Amino acid sequence: MSAAPDDPALTGAVVSLRPATTADVPALAAIRATPEVRARWRGEEDPAPEIVESIEDDGLHYLAIVLDGRVVGAIQWEAEEEPDYRHASIDIFVDPAVHGRGVGTDAVRTLAAHLVDAHRFHRLTIDPAADNAAAIRCYAKVGFRPVGVMREYERGADGRWHDGLMMDLLAAELIR
Repeated sequence: MSAAPDDPALTGAVVSLRPATTADVPALAAIRATPEVRARWRGEEDPAPEIVESIEDDGLHYLAIVLDGRVVGAIQWEAEEEPDYRHASIDIFVDPAVHGRGVGTDAVRTLAAHLVDAHRFHRLTIDPAADNAAAIRCYAKVGFRPVGVMREYERGADGRWHDGLMMDLLAAELIR
């Protein structure tokens, strides 16, 4: 669904978000290949095929993060539509060259507001690595709260299992 015409472009205070296209793949693959991002977003040596798959996935909304006319990352969301468990989950990666400039916080805030306002989700989740203090601070600025540690949640580049932190945000807690 990421390329669906009904996925609007979103404008934040710092960045804009728009459906990613195959034209964005080289820039996104280069960002995913940086050591800082690769440490958190493991996958194939060449991330391009995985990015194309994400763009084409009908159940995943895959958006390019644009700063000053340049793609600097991606943010994605997907929905759990079972009525008794309905919520959306978010994931993001940002070019290390723009870290510390509010890009991630603005992208997460912009998408979270859209999910709450336009899609009427009452709850959002995000799950950074438990040791990713910068990401956890970023998400907390938007209103996400830690709700639990998922032990040995993902295998790291070192081959060992690492903990993840489950964070969630209720619509009323969104810091606009």
